[in-house]
Amino acid sequence: MFYQKEVLPNGVRILTQQVSHVRSVALGFWVDVGSRDESDETAGISHYIEHMMFKGTENRTAKQIAEELDAVGGQLNAFTTKEYTCYYAKVLDEHFDLAVDVLTDMLFHSKIAEQDVEREKNVILEEIKMYEDAPDELVHDMFAKTIWSGHALGRPIIGTTETVSSFNHLDLKKYMEQHYTPNRIVVSVAGNITHQQVLAKLTPILAKLTGNQVTRQPDLPTPAALVNCRSKDTEQVHMVIGAPGLSMGHDDVYIAQTINTVLGGGLSSRLFQEIREQRGLVYTVYSYHSSYHDTGIFGVYAGLSKQNVNRAMELIFKEIKDIKRNGVTKEELQRAKDQIKGNLLLSMESVNTYMSRLGKSELYLGRVYSPEEIVEKVNKVTVEDTVRVSNMLFQPDKFSMAAIGPWTDCGDLQKVLETLKD
Repeated sequence: MFYQKEVLPNGVRILTQQVSHVRSVALGFWVDVGSRDESDETAGISHYIEHMMFKGTENRTAKQIAEELDAVGGQLNAFTTKEYTCYYAKVLDEHFDLAVDVLTDMLFHSKIAEQDVEREKNVILEEIKMYEDAPDELVHDMFAKTIWSGHALGRPIIGTTETVSSFNHLDLKKYMEQHYTPNRIVVSVAGNITHQQVLAKLTPILAKLTGNQVTRQPDLPTPAALVNCRSKDTEQVHMVIGAPGLSMGHDDVYIAQTINTVLGGGLSSRLFQEIREQRGLVYTVYSYHSSYHDTGIFGVYAGLSKQNVNRAMELIFKEIKDIKRNGVTKEELQRAKDQIKGNLLLSMESVNTYMSRLGKSELYLGRVYSPEEIVEKVNKVTVEDTVRVSNMLFQPDKFSMAAIGPWTDCGDLQKVLETLKD
């Protein structure tokens, strides 16, 4: 077995993978709570809590938290997503105990003091303003809000000015008590360390955790086919066009990833070559497929002048229509497989990647697929598979569009979509 797993009596899961040829260890605490678990009133609270974990504990000041791993050349960070929050560190193997001490102190002994919460509120409000000044990032949040209108998955992870301004320290503490429960915590460790060493250090700390067994309630979003445009004084139009995708555990998820790679997954992709290299209509164009517990999203982003929008949309759907009819070519299929496998295996040279795969796979799938298993799944994809899955994904009545730019008409998306029905 390339990884080992231990489930403590209280539900905490510990996964490890020994990588003996390195001198480092990566450690991650994954909490199965994100913006999807929030209400309209609590939007952004998971991200706010993530910030507060760095602001001081019963044993350390914020400055000490920042300094202790820095002092030994280590790294300490965190991030919040729609469905989970991760706190992680990377250190030399000899400093593993220190990394555990710092991270567990942050997670289980943070003060979340009233004055710190109020001070950090201004930081997050500035972060929201920063996103407003980055339309190439903001448009993705707009697209999620458009395609999942009225659902928690459509809300921005960072929250809104109104919700963030309303939170106090008691709100954050109450939310943590409700959601940072043992059964929603996964700890993943990868690097030059044994499973038994990890258990010896972590079990006495984590076995003490208590809390109600809270699980996420099923709430499948109903996708909407809408167009959402926002007029903003920018030099370019930033747009995302897309449709619902596949969940993380879907049998066809690697076929969808193969289609994505061929369509817009790199410099050799159809969209990049056709729209940028051959016609010079854009500076940036790419596609992506993101998966969640029970759904996904397939999007195409382009940044371009407003006079080129309709032509670019026509070319995007021309390529989508061709894949629906004919699939990808054998040459494209092989190139996509090699690209996916190459990206996977090259990423495995980092202990952070090992650690991330352990934690994320456990949260979503309840098991971890080895690189060899993934390569086998990718190798099985056929041209016929790409036709079948592209027709499942790219249905004309499922497409939505979001755009930010110096315009008001939002292009002729509906007209362009008619070509898919031919």
